[in-house]
Amino acid sequence: MALHFCNISDFLRALAPIVWLTHRGRGWEGSRGPPPPARSTLCIHHPLPQLISVPVDGWVRPNRFCVTHAHLYPWTAGYATGSRPEAEVVRVQDLGQTGGHNPPVQNVRIDPNSLSFNMWKEIPVPFYLSVYFFDVVNPDAVLLGQKPQVRERGPYVYREFRHKSNITFNDNDTVSFLEYRSFQFQPDKSHGLESDYIVMPNILVLAAAMMMEDKPMSLKLIMTLAFSTLGERAFMNRTIGEIMWGYEDPLIHLINKYLPNMLPFKGKFGLFAELNNSDSGIFTVFTGVKDFSRIHLVDKWNGLSKVNFWHSDQCNMINGTSGQMWAPFMTPETSLEFYSPEACRSMKLIYKESGTFQGIPTYRFVAPSTLFANGSVYPPNEGFCPCLESGIQNVSTCRFNAPLFLSHPHFYNADPMLAEAVLGLHPNQEEHSLFLDIHPVTGIPMNCSVKLQLSLYIKAIKGIGQTGKIQPVVLPLVWFEESGAMEGKPLKTFYTQLVLMPNVLHYAQYVLLALGCILLLIPIIHQLRSQGPRDATSQPSVATQPDRLPSPYAPLLQDSLHGRPISPTKV
Repeated sequence: MALHFCNISDFLRALAPIVWLTHRGRGWEGSRGPPPPARSTLCIHHPLPQLISVPVDGWVRPNRFCVTHAHLYPWTAGYATGSRPEAEVVRVQDLGQTGGHNPPVQNVRIDPNSLSFNMWKEIPVPFYLSVYFFDVVNPDAVLLGQKPQVRERGPYVYREFRHKSNITFNDNDTVSFLEYRSFQFQPDKSHGLESDYIVMPNILVLAAAMMMEDKPMSLKLIMTLAFSTLGERAFMNRTIGEIMWGYEDPLIHLINKYLPNMLPFKGKFGLFAELNNSDSGIFTVFTGVKDFSRIHLVDKWNGLSKVNFWHSDQCNMINGTSGQMWAPFMTPETSLEFYSPEACRSMKLIYKESGTFQGIPTYRFVAPSTLFANGSVYPPNEGFCPCLESGIQNVSTCRFNAPLFLSHPHFYNADPMLAEAVLGLHPNQEEHSLFLDIHPVTGIPMNCSVKLQLSLYIKAIKGIGQTGKIQPVVLPLVWFEESGAMEGKPLKTFYTQLVLMPNVLHYAQYVLLALGCILLLIPIIHQLRSQGPRDATSQPSVATQPDRLPSPYAPLLQDSLHGRPISPTKV
């Protein structure tokens, strides 16, 4: 994946002119109206500099920047340096400029002429897919009705490459695109090879058995005979590569021959076969050119404004973004919503805390406890049912009716009964919770870790001998982590623009203030020094001399000009 790192610096510089802040509790927010009255105002005419220190009581007008002298706290690129945590980003406005300059907010829109377009096209974060498999230790005992025991294997790590193609701009302020994905195995980051063998449930056999549960006994007997003829069993021993990317199975050919529309795939079957060298569907998202508040939001997916997998309009809604970038200028009240084609639903993450990643300020978003809750615990999720225990979501309606369930790894944040039913599961928050660390000004993920688990509901089906005496259980198959962290050149650029430079400006203001005081005192001191000696040597004028009594030794009258006594006038 060719990453366009060279545009990040320009993108960050483009943010500075379009953000301004308000002080919490002052009761004023930026607007197009006249600025609030100020005792002293400084305006800089001409386009704004690439990095600008924006005080609390600052505002932006077309082609000039104005601040009051009363507040000298520095803010850079619209984001606090950390010295004033009581202030926050609150408003973004489409600020026009005169003199032939484009509105600076255009630089963050999805537009071929914007500075951020290549970064949207090629996300500057390397993504990795880490896959953990649950190796069934006692398959024969499970067929006899005992509790299954699993052993976690992995991770098997793949580098994920993404690129957008077929980019088409539409007339309604949207852009449509296909995003292709491919995966490359990373042996140096993995704990094992793709040639490793593991024992897993045979999804095709057990899923087909579940679908035949309410069918006539005659059909079940025919299926049992077919399974025996083809050599199919309830558990299989295959390599990691086969389970990931597909394997030949005679049952698939048989089903496709007599029931051609039953399965959505032809040939090989694998858990991730549909993801490799394929696209995730046609996304149509808003560009933000006409309405900046809707930037990156999904308008349609595969031409649909809502899906039809679930049983309520709310669950079928397509909300949020496509899951790679979000609107800039976030606040703690912001939530992250995105549509996942793999989960066939929209997901919503909530703000947890502020933090830093490699020194860069971030907002951490996590999954709420209700994300996979069933309808009895969280009524809005009723549309995803039929449900079992809370904490797992039934995705059979979008996965060819196979009894598959989505959850957090090891049934973290789910009903404890699920983890207790399988030996070898140890759910904990640190290892199994998902999070996204987003830079709040740009909406770009700095560090993310999305972890999900896929499980299969299995049980004995009367009339199908391959299922034996399996007790009903939700058996984990695999859990995977899609992670990415900004590194290298883009990380250095972010740190320089959003951390280092604001700190430099923070201390530079005091240096400049001290220098200004010194320059102001120099002429005052010089003036005082130059006036002092002159006053000490100058003689007082006659008019300013005080009245004195005449001396008995001095003549009463003196020559006013020469100081000689004047002779008395003769009578």
